[in-house]
Amino acid sequence: MRLVILNFLLLYLLPVRHVGLISQFARRDVQAKFRQSWLGLAWLILAPLLMLVIYTLVFRHVFQVRWSVPGEGNLAFALRLYTGLVVFNFFAECVNRAPHLVLEQPHLVKKVVFPLEILPWSSVLAAGIQLMSGGAILLALRWISMGSLPWSTLALPLVWLPLFPLCLGLSWALGALGTYIRDISQVVGMVVSALVFISPVFFPVEALPARMQEWMWLNPLAPVMTQTRLVLLQGQWPNLGDWAINLLGCMLVAVVGAIVFDRLRQGFSDVV
Repeated sequence: MRLVILNFLLLYLLPVRHVGLISQFARRDVQAKFRQSWLGLAWLILAPLLMLVIYTLVFRHVFQVRWSVPGEGNLAFALRLYTGLVVFNFFAECVNRAPHLVLEQPHLVKKVVFPLEILPWSSVLAAGIQLMSGGAILLALRWISMGSLPWSTLALPLVWLPLFPLCLGLSWALGALGTYIRDISQVVGMVVSALVFISPVFFPVEALPARMQEWMWLNPLAPVMTQTRLVLLQGQWPNLGDWAINLLGCMLVAVVGAIVFDRLRQGFSDVV
């Protein structure tokens, strides 16, 4: 029994045997996304910059949103905003695509020997490339705004680590369910659109009433966004206790998602 569980976890959570295949699919996904555009991969940098300018203009000058930092300039405001956006964009990219992962590959579903469980891995890895480009912009903005990078910036990959099991688990679950229930993609799109406004993207968690803060921490994106601002903007190291709790919760999501995918995958060929 223990051997079966171990093999299952290795198959889904540590697919070492398929690293080459995963990277090949991820590279193909990134290239396909920008293949028809004139600027190509340059959009990895241009798209988030344009989005950041728009959000900064709207929330800074139209809605007059203010962080609890007196005398904060436009660049500093944009930096605080982008620390939340870069995390949310990665999550949204993975989750919005998840219901279509199996449906987009009908020729692979028919192949008995193809490891369908790697499809979420390739999707998350492709989104991870965009996360890295967003991270590069984030570091550049921090350098321009404050003239240096704190040593705590080294903890940024650690802070972002829980995002990957979270998105993998949701991708497995939604990918499997979306194969049978096509309406799931519409529901997911609406939920993700709402989630950007109930996550600490445009406001700090501390700005909420104490009771609402307790509920906000149930959102797995909230600790990641908060700790990203902590290590990058305030030069503080993350709270390892809070980080570990969030990581364990995200790992649980990954395990549950893998179980759902494994239970439902037998019928994929009948509905695709």
